[in-house]
Amino acid sequence: MIEEYLKNKGAKFEVVRHELAYTAQETAATEHVTGYEFAKTVIVTDGDSYYMLVLPAPYHVDMKKAKKLIGKKVKLASEKKTGPLFSECEVGAEPPFGSVFDIPTYVDETLCGQGQIVFRAGTHEKTIKMSCDDYCELEQPTVGSFAAGA
Repeated sequence: MIEEYLKNKGAKFEVVRHELAYTAQETAATEHVTGYEFAKTVIVTDGDSYYMLVLPAPYHVDMKKAKKLIGKKVKLASEKKTGPLFSECEVGAEPPFGSVFDIPTYVDETLCGQGQIVFRAGTHEKTIKMSCDDYCELEQPTVGSFAAGA
């Protein structure tokens, strides 16, 4: 699905198949890239709406900073509730394109310093590599600071 979206937008990207990996850090290791280049997605909710947070794999979301950026108190969304939002993806393998799923996307500024990013392509065995600038141009995310603890 995400590959078709990127092709339709004329994006330059590379699809890479790899060994089964569930965590962002494991996936980065199988791809031989640093965790700082791996864009992981975290889905949060305010109870009514969902938001996609995209940040480098070694970091975690600082909920106070996320609240400030989003403008609402948020908490981690359960995979049980978010699964239907990403019906064409394996649970936990959502690509960082919230716009495709009608979910606002927020990117941590630490990711923006990367020349290239790698992210899940909807499965735990396939990733996509592309320029971070191209990603930001396509997705038009809100950029801010919400990552902590690398």
